Amino acid sequence: MSVPFYHIFDKDSVGQLINPLPLNQILKWAGQATTAQTEENKPKILFLGIDIQTDFMDNGALGVAGAKQDVIRLSQFLYKHMDKLSKIIVSLDTHEVKQIFHPCWWVDIEGNHPAPYTIIKASDLTEGKWRATVDPALSKNYVRHLEKADKQLCIWPYHCINGTVGATLESQFNNIIHFISLARNIPLTKINKGQYPLSEMYGIIKPEYSMHDDTNTDLLTEIASFDKIIIAGEAKSHCVLESVRQICEYYFDKLEITRKIYVLTDCMSDIQGFEQYSETRYNILANKYKINLVKSTDNFL
Repeated sequence: MSVPFYHIFDKDSVGQLINPLPLNQILKWAGQATTAQTEENKPKILFLGIDIQTDFMDNGALGVAGAKQDVIRLSQFLYKHMDKLSKIIVSLDTHEVKQIFHPCWWVDIEGNHPAPYTIIKASDLTEGKWRATVDPALSKNYVRHLEKADKQLCIWPYHCINGTVGATLESQFNNIIHFISLARNIPLTKINKGQYPLSEMYGIIKPEYSMHDDTNTDLLTEIASFDKIIIAGEAKSHCVLESVRQICEYYFDKLEITRKIYVLTDCMSDIQGFEQYSETRYNILANKYKINLVKSTDNFL
């Protein structure tokens, strides 16, 4: 049974809170279309989707301009190549209100919270421009360690709050990956990240800083077992970039692994103002670790 793309994906509903396509019907079609994988020598291909969630869509709480079109292109790519995929892994940014990168964690001398996209520096804390309302000593330690690693603390709008609609997978992307998982009989794994209150966690592998070794080595080992690793998501400049960088830096001396990474550059967008930073960092990763920067329309599968 062949199910047309437009039966399981509604372009006009991308990023909307209401999904007009019932998942039960989509999964019924998927169950009727299920085919077993029979090619023993078939290349193992992983799709790794980073934070493709409602709050990161164009009009979301932390909206990324261009995200809707990214989801459309990505979903068309996955649908077209579903017979080649061996596994799907998706990450879900998952937060509570009181976390170090949200406004309520910080106040100025007059008790005002920082506006979203404010950068808080270690010098701001020393000079009293900002102070943490929770765990001041550990908060200052975190900011200092970020700067030592050539990073910075950015205050974000409240986003992906656990249990809210904004934290869910974008509805039409959700349709596609569940359809493919059932129809092709391949595993679909969902990974929550970002719950630790004293650190941001852009990358899927580990927090930005932790006093403990929180590296997800099991996931790294699994990723390395595939012949090709296809990566896309939101935002290109932050969570996708850091995920790719963390994988590359862990396997810094194993180019035979990092050269298997294919980043779909037309299926992700930068947070506004970080475009040049993003382009520079991806070019560095491509030159150093030989990752592949491709488009969803390229012939690489």
